[in-house]
Amino acid sequence: MKKFMYSIGKKAVLAFNNKINPKLKNKVLKDYIELIKKNKKLIIKKNNKDIRIAENKKLQKNLIDRLSINTKKINNMCIAINNIIKIKDPINVTLNKWKRPNKLIIKKVSIPLGVIGVIFESRPNVASDIACLCFKSGNPVILRGGSEALNSNKILVYLFRKALKKNKIDSNYVQLINKNGRNYVNFMLSNMSKYIDLIIPRGGKGLVAKVQKLSKIPTIGHLEGICHTYIDKDADLNMSIKVVHNAKLRNTSICGATETILIHKKVLKKFSNPILNKLAISNCKIIGDKKLKKYYKGKIYLAKEKDWSTEYLNATVSVKCVVSLEDAINHINKYGTMHTDSIITKNKKTANKFLKNVKSSIAIHNSSTQFADGGEFGFGGEVGISTNKLPPRGPVGLGQLISYKYEILGKGQIRK
Repeated sequence: MKKFMYSIGKKAVLAFNNKINPKLKNKVLKDYIELIKKNKKLIIKKNNKDIRIAENKKLQKNLIDRLSINTKKINNMCIAINNIIKIKDPINVTLNKWKRPNKLIIKKVSIPLGVIGVIFESRPNVASDIACLCFKSGNPVILRGGSEALNSNKILVYLFRKALKKNKIDSNYVQLINKNGRNYVNFMLSNMSKYIDLIIPRGGKGLVAKVQKLSKIPTIGHLEGICHTYIDKDADLNMSIKVVHNAKLRNTSICGATETILIHKKVLKKFSNPILNKLAISNCKIIGDKKLKKYYKGKIYLAKEKDWSTEYLNATVSVKCVVSLEDAINHINKYGTMHTDSIITKNKKTANKFLKNVKSSIAIHNSSTQFADGGEFGFGGEVGISTNKLPPRGPVGLGQLISYKYEILGKGQIRK
């Protein structure tokens, strides 16, 4: 194992030495799209093999759904890659430039981060998204997917490497650890700091916690997405109904789904039934505090302390009455995970105070928390969302997978 892992690391470092121009990067991505389209049947065949294995292991249905690839998902993968092609190359861009009194010119210029290791769970489209984002941002990537998707990941990485070879680029820009066993992940985290510059975990709380605990390499990511939608006393009712329903139920399994609704006490009586009835009709379980129970006429389960810090990832929501904007902010900063939090209000001053005082990496006014996504930000997708206090924060897309250096242009100046 040691020899195998070190070999992957060395190959990635060597690939990093090859600088690729923007046109050639896009050519590779276009060729990758064509290879995916030409090999749809093969991709689905390999994916079906993974699904049969998963079914034999009696994996949960929602996990099998995430694992499955069909024609629609393949088309969406191609659209995602095309979106990455459209975005300007983020490397060798002058981010800032200024002239000093001694006439030295200083430029801040974007550069790649280095070799990136990405550990992700069973969604195979993630392999494609991440490979493309890392490649276009000039970062070789070592992928380690979930064992459930091994055959799907193999074919998707094989096709990318084929596109690289076609354009005479080192195919080790994208590599897959194609062996099962947690010891490979442990070795990657504990013994590869000489070769890997950054680790990105993408998956559930258990995976991210393990990576953050074991890794001797810097990591970015988030443990949980405990996201809030706060209905202010100056909120519009119809907007609140629409936004809350989308924020909770559009996709309950993503980290940007709202898990807790906060309602100002002045609108609790008027707003609670129309907002929550819309959720209940869609089979959403309502867990609320005693104040809500007083006014809400539908079925409600009494909230416990643990509900305020629970990421349900299903059709369940906790609801709490708050006495003020400050109370809402304090609740979010106490129980939230610095992911995504939204306020619904017509009062711009209130909205501004909320946006400035919640600790979230993404703070939203009058819109759904489900917009917490690199694709929705125009980033061409994302390798994940980071709630780290140090940058990058929020969706980590093409323009966030970079570092920078300073280039100083002189004419013989010496320091006195």
